[in-house]
Formats: sequence, C-alpha cells, structure tokens
Amino acid sequence: MTRTVIRGGLVITAADEVRADVLIEDGRVAALAAQGSAYAEGWTADRTIDATGHYVIPGGVDAHTHMELPFGGTFASDTFETGTRAAAWGGTTTIVDFAVQSVGRSLREGLDAWHAKADGTCAVDYAFHMILSDVTEDSLKEMDALIGEGVTSFKLFMAYPGVFYSDDGQILRAMQRSAANGGLIMMHAENGIAIDVLVEQALAAGRTDPRHHGEVRKALLEAEATHRAIQLARVAGAPLYVVHVSAEEAVAELAAARDKGLPVFGETCPQYLFLSSDNLAEPGFEGAKYVCSTPLRPREHQAALWRGLRTDDLQVVSTDHCPFCFTGQKELGRGDFSKIPNGLPGVENRMDLLHQAVVDGHLTRRRWIEVACATPARMFGLYPKKGTIAPGSDADIVLYDPAAQQTLSADTHHMNVDYSAYEGRRVTGQVVTVLSRGETVIDRRRFTGQAGHGRFVPRDTCQYLS
Repeated sequence: MTRTVIRGGLVITAADEVRADVLIEDGRVAALAAQGSAYAEGWTADRTIDATGHYVIPGGVDAHTHMELPFGGTFASDTFETGTRAAAWGGTTTIVDFAVQSVGRSLREGLDAWHAKADGTCAVDYAFHMILSDVTEDSLKEMDALIGEGVTSFKLFMAYPGVFYSDDGQILRAMQRSAANGGLIMMHAENGIAIDVLVEQALAAGRTDPRHHGEVRKALLEAEATHRAIQLARVAGAPLYVVHVSAEEAVAELAAARDKGLPVFGETCPQYLFLSSDNLAEPGFEGAKYVCSTPLRPREHQAALWRGLRTDDLQVVSTDHCPFCFTGQKELGRGDFSKIPNGLPGVENRMDLLHQAVVDGHLTRRRWIEVACATPARMFGLYPKKGTIAPGSDADIVLYDPAAQQTLSADTHHMNVDYSAYEGRRVTGQVVTVLSRGETVIDRRRFTGQAGHGRFVPRDTCQYLS
C-alpha cells in the first residue's frame, strides 16, 4: 500500500472550502482532516506533498471532447495520447469523448473503434458518449446494451444534414428509448435544414469569408432547435442535455423549461464566454481559427451565459475540444467557409479560463469547481468517484497556484495544434501538480505521466434523475 499526504493547502470542492490535509492510499482518498489536528499530524506516508499557498481541487471532468474525430475530410489533430496529456497539463483528469456510429453501421462497431483508439494511449482516465447517426430499430435496441457497459449518454444532431442529422421522428424515438432505459440524450440544437439554405445563399452571393459562418448559423435557429428539442423531450417523457449553448435566446429556452421543473440541462464552453464573432471577422483568413458550431456570437451574448451559470440554468462548462491545425486543415475552407473544419482547441485551457472568471467576479471558487468538476461528474454518472475530494473518491487531485500569472500561447501549450484560440491572453492561476488515481502526472510543471495510465471508466446513469 502506498500512502501520500497533501499538507497545507486550501481544499475546495463544490460543497466546501476548508484548510485540510488529504491522505491518499492506493489511488483513492482515504481521509481529510483539519490542518494541525492530532489526527492529521499522526499520518505517516511514503510521500508528502507541500500545498502551502495552493488550492487543492478535484481534477477537472471535461464531458465533451472529440479526439481523432473524422470531420470534413480530415481528422481532429489531437490523438487520445496527445489530447489527454494536454488535458492533464490543464488540470483535467477525466474526459468523456464521443464515439461515432457511422450511417449504416452499428453502435457496437463505432464504440469498438473508439475503444481501439483510446486503449493503452491515454494519460488520464476517459469515458465515452455515443453519437447516434442512424436511428433504426436495431440501433435503438443497442442503446440498452451500451448502457449496461457504462456508455449511458447518446448524442443526436439537429444540424449537419447528410452527416450526423436526425429528423424529429428519429429524435423522438431515441428519446422514448432513453426514457425507458435511463439514458441521457445530448442534443446539438441548431436547425441544420434552415442553416443549409442560408449557407447556399451566402456562397451564391459571394460571401465566402469565415465571418459568414457565424452569420448564417443564426442565434434564432439555435433557439428554435433548443425549443423543439425540449418539446420533443417532454412528449417522450425524457431528460435532455443541450450541448455547447452559445446564444442568449437558447439560454432563455432552457431557463423557461427549468422554471417548469423539467429535467432539462445545458452546457456552455469557454469559447462562448471569452471569444466572440469579432474573432471570426479577424482579417485575412485568421477568422477560420475560430470556426466552430454552434458559432461564436456577438459579445452581447456573454452576459446571458455568465448569468445562466450563476442561476444554474446552465450547469456545465465543457470544451467541445475538437482541434484542427490552421495550416493544412482550417485552410481547406479558403474561398468557402462551409468547408472549414468545425472545431476549436481548448481541453488544456478550461480550468485556467474558469479560474480567471473567479478572479473577474463572474463565478465563486466553489461554483468554478461545481461547473468544471462536480456537476459534469454527476451529470454523467461518475460521482463521487470523480469530481470531488472525499473518502473513497479516486485521488484525482490538482494543486493550483491561484496567484501565478501566465500567457496562453501555442508556443507553450501541449495540444497538438498549431495555434491557440486564446493567443496572448493573460490569465491568473496555473496548475502546479496533478495526481491521477494517486499517481503524479504533472509534478511541479513537469510531465511525469505515461500513455496507458488512463483507464476506461464505465459510467452510471445521470445522477440528477434518480
């Protein structure tokens, strides 16, 4: 049995802030005790970590990543190895990635392919959601089997006709199945049929620059799809989780549903909180770096997103990490914004950007941990194994220096992508040391982890519904 003690830090969870020492035995938290107490002072350990002046926080849970995702004729540039290493550098110790069902193929085939990509390569722990691209009687039956294997959430798309798109009838059937089997439907809520009309019209009129990506994917079409998804979920008697909410009008739809007591949940991402359509309009082709869907919105939408996080109308901040290099990948859309691969890098930046939000007064420290660690763990059936520091929890623990100053840059990040969406941004706060199941992965800003340490974590069903 190996024993580690973390002494002298401020332990912050979603529920509490306490000056406590933490005892770790064989990869799990064994005990917390007040600093200076006879109990804590009596602990013996193989290793003592001095956390004086630092926060001791749970490892982040990023519930929305796309490693190695095929999209638009290319692949997301982070592998499970590079992406989970970057996650660790940013204080995230669990990712939930999306396995993809191909049209005409089974869920099992898609899930097996993602297991093959991730097995033996990850630096931190991982789990999977399943993208349903082809809702049929067979794939609906397969949902039940996947839940038994710990893949308990299923993503559907109201966007991307011809690729991932499901119509309302298919969505209703999947929701009815999830109402029966306890799964959670995750929704990309944009009216893809209407958006395709606007894309075609923009290109025909010669509007080909990256900024038009944001202009055709209108906020009202996100709000309309969010509203429709909520009503379909009500008809099915199913819970609903709306991914990457970016528009004030969509937040209003979620708030109205939650005011009715409906089991409807919403996620936003750092890019919508810190970037805007101004980035899409950067001169030359620079705006291509910021093409993602849902798109970056005018800055005025940010206040509604921050407010939603404070009022719990939005519960989770994930990254939708889906990086494509500017050179050779984003450039596929020169002269036609619709061919720019959709996605931004961010798995390494989330915890730091949200700490900056604490510094700026948008969130409390406990709410930071809630939206980045505890709630995603609860939402996706990982709590209290992940997302908190409590006896019995995995010892996924981050020592965080709240006073450190850093500048985000592609020159210093560890994501396998040739630009940073936050290039030159100064933030306060930095990860110092990271433990994953008690093993040191980042040691005082040195990577000491290894590919294959990370394990697949089967998940329970959503813990807000039991």
